[in-house]
Amino acid sequence: MEELLHQIFAGIATGGIYASIALALVMIYQTTNHINFAQGEMAMFSTYIAWTLIQAGVPYWIAFLATVVFSLVAGVAIQRIIIKPLERAPLLTHVLIFIGLLVIFNSVAGWVWDYTIKSFPSPFDGTFLPSTRFFSSHELGEIIVTLILLAALFGFFRFTTLGLAMRAAALNPVSSRLVGIRVSWMLALGWGLAAAIGSVAGMLIAPVVFLDPNMMSGVLLYGLAAALLGGINNPWGAVLGGFMLGVIENLAGAYLVGTELKLSVALIMIVLVLLIKPSGLFGRPVLERV
Repeated sequence: MEELLHQIFAGIATGGIYASIALALVMIYQTTNHINFAQGEMAMFSTYIAWTLIQAGVPYWIAFLATVVFSLVAGVAIQRIIIKPLERAPLLTHVLIFIGLLVIFNSVAGWVWDYTIKSFPSPFDGTFLPSTRFFSSHELGEIIVTLILLAALFGFFRFTTLGLAMRAAALNPVSSRLVGIRVSWMLALGWGLAAAIGSVAGMLIAPVVFLDPNMMSGVLLYGLAAALLGGINNPWGAVLGGFMLGVIENLAGAYLVGTELKLSVALIMIVLVLLIKPSGLFGRPVLERV
């Protein structure tokens, strides 16, 4: 029973990371109707920025905030410089852009920091957070940071003028322009927020998987599976999908397929959702008039 509880708590902690990546993917999808395959590599690159600051003697939480701000600005810049000029390009063009960004971020990270695996510090070890038989202090810290991030995003999109404008721009850009909302900049800010959320996920997962240019490859698959499971057009559904997938993956790895085949759980989940309920558990079917 204790082992089962440990696997569930660990799954919830890992699911928080998947939820963050899923939320970032959904935010990009709502603004472009495309999946950003470079989301994981952008998070990895931001994590290297944080690691560099920490190695230079910057306190962890200052480096954390500086990395989030850097990621926000970088996400806005990518949208304005690369994505915006190609808004009306064919779908294949956008796919190639995202794959190109993935390769660029991975290669630049390997060139600058090399491909040697590095350790990344956890800010929760040795703090007031408890470490029990069921979860470590880092796992508990992951859950707390993820919940704080989600609560902040909920408040931003629900109660602020800027958040409401971003939601309107994503849902109905034509009507938003008619009432004076600068849709293009709202979409750019959506890219920035997605990059910032991804950087948080990268910094939280790095102490567990260690830091290297390929650290987010599997995590991105889990994030995509979580987004599809919860609903690619429903941010909060994607978040719930992330927590659910984390628990399912841990239980399957412990009792069914083993740790070596845990990644296959995400792939199977993607296939099953696409076959049975393409809109996800909490998503809404999209109808288009042709």
